Amino acid sequence: MPTPSLDTSRIRAISIDLDDTLWPIWPTITRAENVLLDWLTHHAPATAALFSSAESLRAIRNQMVALRPDLIHDLSALRRESIRLALTQAGDEPALADPAFDLFFAERMRVELFDDAHDTLAFLSARYPVVAVSNGNADVHRIGIGHYFRRSISASDFGVAKPDARIFHAAASAADVLPHEVLHVGDDATLDAQGALNAGMQAVWINSANHPWPHNDVQPHATVDSLTALCRLLA
Repeated sequence: MPTPSLDTSRIRAISIDLDDTLWPIWPTITRAENVLLDWLTHHAPATAALFSSAESLRAIRNQMVALRPDLIHDLSALRRESIRLALTQAGDEPALADPAFDLFFAERMRVELFDDAHDTLAFLSARYPVVAVSNGNADVHRIGIGHYFRRSISASDFGVAKPDARIFHAAASAADVLPHEVLHVGDDATLDAQGALNAGMQAVWINSANHPWPHNDVQPHATVDSLTALCRLLA
């Protein structure tokens, strides 16, 4: 299928993903889980003994997904309730889930942005209204980049996750433009690029690992290997 050409004259707003687009997410999550385990060791030792690794905490989080599918779009609630389930199974006080999650979440906000993220956000926000669209639970204001964004829309707040067209359309509304006037940028071929295309937007796929495009029915308007390359594309 031929690749559609990017029409920069059509762009009146940018929507952009957060996790793995502006910063690597798994080093952040791993560090936050280790901080959580250390806290549990001191405050809920039975839980720390029963769930003695980040992998076991992730496993009970996956168990919570099965138990509470209604929380699938709310990663904060999912994490908090998985901690509560771990405490309950270990015989510790379930109410400790709230301070434990608060500690985890504070650490989760300590992301290390890609080297070109600030320059890219400054470049984009000087030219367009920029809206964050994320299935995760990052808070752009706590991270310190909120001033670049017109608005930040998360699946947990909106109630619908990418690739559902409704969350992309909400981003267009937040920027006071129509969907076809938005360029969406993100690292996930399906959730970001294909989702945006199906919502009637233009899409740039950030493919730093040089993965093959996985879909036969649609193609992104452009593929770049970095945020810096995105800026060159739009300059």
